Formats: sequence, C-alpha cells, structure tokens
Amino acid sequence: MRVWRAMGVLGATAGLLLGGLTGTASAADQQTCTPNASTPLRQFRASWISSVVNIDWPSKTGLSAAQQQAELIGWLNDAVRQHHNAVILQVRPTADAFWPSKVEPWSQYLTGHQGGDPGYDPLKFAVAEAHKRNLELHAWFNPYRLSMGTDLNALVPTHPARLHPDWVVTYGGKLYYNPGIPAARKLVEDAIMDAVANYDIDGVHFDDYFYPYPVAGQTFNDAATFAQYNDGYTNLQDWRRHNIDLLIQELGSRIKAIKPWVKFGISPFAVWRNKATDPEGTDTTAGVQTYDDLAADTRKWVREEWIDYIVPQVYWAQGFAPADYNKIVPWWAEQVRGTHVHLYIGEATYKVGTSTQSPDWSDPQELSDHLAFDSTIPEVKGNIFFSAKDVRADRLGATTLLNHNWYSKPALIPAMPALDSRAPLPAHAVRATRTTDGVQLNWSRTSTDTTSYAIYRRELKGNDHCPDNDARNLLTTIRSTGPTQSYVDTTAVPGTAYLYSVTALDRLSNQSVPIPTVSIR
Repeated sequence: MRVWRAMGVLGATAGLLLGGLTGTASAADQQTCTPNASTPLRQFRASWISSVVNIDWPSKTGLSAAQQQAELIGWLNDAVRQHHNAVILQVRPTADAFWPSKVEPWSQYLTGHQGGDPGYDPLKFAVAEAHKRNLELHAWFNPYRLSMGTDLNALVPTHPARLHPDWVVTYGGKLYYNPGIPAARKLVEDAIMDAVANYDIDGVHFDDYFYPYPVAGQTFNDAATFAQYNDGYTNLQDWRRHNIDLLIQELGSRIKAIKPWVKFGISPFAVWRNKATDPEGTDTTAGVQTYDDLAADTRKWVREEWIDYIVPQVYWAQGFAPADYNKIVPWWAEQVRGTHVHLYIGEATYKVGTSTQSPDWSDPQELSDHLAFDSTIPEVKGNIFFSAKDVRADRLGATTLLNHNWYSKPALIPAMPALDSRAPLPAHAVRATRTTDGVQLNWSRTSTDTTSYAIYRRELKGNDHCPDNDARNLLTTIRSTGPTQSYVDTTAVPGTAYLYSVTALDRLSNQSVPIPTVSIR
C-alpha cells in the first residue's frame, strides 16, 4: 500500500500531472480539451415536488410522520440517482404551511385537515435530508391562492383570511387573497419570510400563479380595491401588474436583507406576450399571456434583476405551431442576456406518453431533444421537470433516455457571481490510500464557508492534460460535515493509478482551486 499526499509527487511526473490540473494543455490537445456538451461541469437539475392536492408528496393525507419521511427520502434519493443537484419542494400550497409557521396554519395536505400537527417539522426534515445528499432545497410558495374550494368557513377559525374576509376574492371555484390590498401582500411576504428566517433553505421559488388564470364568464372582483388603493393608476390592468411588481420587488429585497445567499426564482407560464399582441413578444399564438392575463410582467422582473433565476414553463413540443419550444427558449435567452438572471427551462415530463396535444409527446426522444437544443444556447443553465411522480414514472423510457444522454455525470450548481464571487480556500492535506474497499481520500477543511466538495478522478495514463472544464472527470460532490472529511471511491479499479483532485465549494457554488493527490498501487 502506498499513500501519496497532495503536491507530493516528485520530479517530471508531478509537473506533468499538475500541468493537467492548471490547464496547460498543448496545442495538439486542444481538440480533446473542448468541453463535452453532454457532460457540462455546471448545470441546474431538479424536479418539482408538488404537495397541493397531494400530487407528489405526501402521496395522500393521514400518513404517519415516519411514512411521510420515508416518502420524501425516496424523492431525494431519486434526485441523487439521476444526478440532479436540487429539489423544488412545495411548502405553502394554499396559504398554509409545511412548517410550524408563526403566520399561517399547518397544511391540510399533511394530515387531511388544516391546522393538524403532523408530529414533526417537514421543512426542517426536508432541508436536513436534502443537504445530507448535497442537494439544494428551494422552498416553493404559492403567494395568493387560499383554498382549492370556495368555503371560507372551511379554513381554521384563526386563519388570517377568516380574520380579514375583506381580503378574500372568490374566483373560478377557488379563494384568493386580493393582491391589490397592501396588508394582504404584506401578510404573504411575512409568511414566506418566516420560512426564510428560520430555515436553511437555498432558494425561494414561485411558480406561475399570480392573479388567477382567466375563467370564461367570470370577473375577478377587485373594482372596490382598485378605487381605494389605485396608487394613482387609472388603468386596472396596469395597477394589477404594479401590485405583482411590488410583491416581487419587496420580497426579493427582504430575502437579501437577511440572507443574501438565498436565491429568488420564479417559474412563469412561458409566454410573456404573443407577437401579434406585442412585436417584442414570442412568435406564438398562446391562449394565455402572462402580461395581460396574470398581471405578471415576467420580462420586467428579469430586466430589473429583481429575481436571481427564471424558469419559463416551456411545456410544448418542438415544432408545435401555437407555441414552439424552439422559438420560445431563444426568446428567453435573449431576455436574460446581459443580466445576472439565470435561465433554466421548465419541462413538461407529465405530457410524455399522455398528451394528445402533439404527436411528439409519444416520442421518447422528445425531452432529450429539448436538452440537445438547450445545449446550443449558452444562456440556458439548466432544466426543471414537472413533476417528480412523472419523472419517476419514466413513461416510454423517456427519463431513462434523458438521463443516459445528458445526466450521465454529476454537475455543479451554476455559480451566481452577482450574489457572491469569492471562492473558498482550498482543501488541505489531501491524501489517498488504497483500501480493500477502493481508494479512501482524506482531507481537512480550510474555509469555514465551505459547504461541499467536488471530487475529480482521472487515470494516470495517456496524455490527459486538460483542465476540468466539463464533468467527464467529476466523480461526485459531497456535503461538508466538519473540519475533517473522507470519501471512499468504491469504483476504483485495483491496480489502476489515478490522479484525484478535491475542490471546496461554498453555498453559492464558487469553487476553490483543486488540490491533487495520487493513489498508485
């Protein structure tokens, strides 16, 4: 057994190996050093885990705490197996909470009745288990939806909506807070900030619900509110957009005021406006336009940089004439270009093998083709899939195919230099030891702001001088657990010499310089 410490390889061999790490590839190597688009080093990968009406988790109400926890661990393990690096977990589906909120009652989707204590803290459990697996956890909140029904009295008596019935609007068979009432908006923000302040979440996430989707023959009754709180606006639609703008701007500022590292992201319906409505819109004929129908000026939020990432729900196939994936994605790329806002694309896994909207959803290749298209657009930094149960269902083998083609290797979370660009100090005293189980790496933490590590491995043969500019050599990422760390590479082949390197990452995925070590049998 031989143990080689970091920087301990002597002579010409050391110079050759370390040259590979620092990227001093010869001209002859340049072609092979070109990053492989199918194994990007950084890419956001996640699924939405929906709790409303028990879509994904918990699978039904009334499960015991242990059963709920086991189900959630199953979803997190799915993410790890698929080389995802985040989960989007719905924790406030209908003005309720998946944590002991100081503002709102326990969610009915936990126990079957609103206000019922599930016997543990689901959000605390989710954060701990996600981080244990080195997954980011983005807490997903629905801002204004109060109830999936219309009976206000079905809410617990202490619910803020029961105490302030004048804040409530009935529309389309559901109850909503009125976004035009400043006190209601503040309550929504307070409810979300309760989770931000008290939990180590990595992101605050909204989906596509602001003012409700239009329902034929019905009017969202806010005329009296407009008269009282119009803020000088004379046009109802402009005022509604102003109300939602205030929510986004205020909430973003409040998040960053207490936790500057927590990301704020929104996943809107993908059509801002059709080109026929506005020449600056997308070449689509969608029946809904967020600007006009949901009072959500999604493009403005990007331009003003009020959010950190946007995930348009591009839930259509390539070539689908009313809303073509291949036209919508480039439009969004153009919107984020020159801003600090990241662009991830929302994918309709739920349509695979089930949708008659387009024959393309009967093709197991459709989702893989989406990622192939996205790989040609530098602004696209990742994808999120709706929803977890559909990803797991793997209809037509589409998930398996996508994972094989595009997620064969792990990936780091894309860094956000606008929030923080300072890398942590590198790991210290890295060493590798051959054991009966494989190769054991040990090292020490240098920076207290290190939250995880990336471990790279390459074989000591041939002329691999390339820097790790893609994930071809990325073995895994692991969570930091203290001042000393270890990892066993059980896939190491006996008798094969490897060059390992370890990098430290902070919670915004800034990466230190690599520290190399060699294990030779």
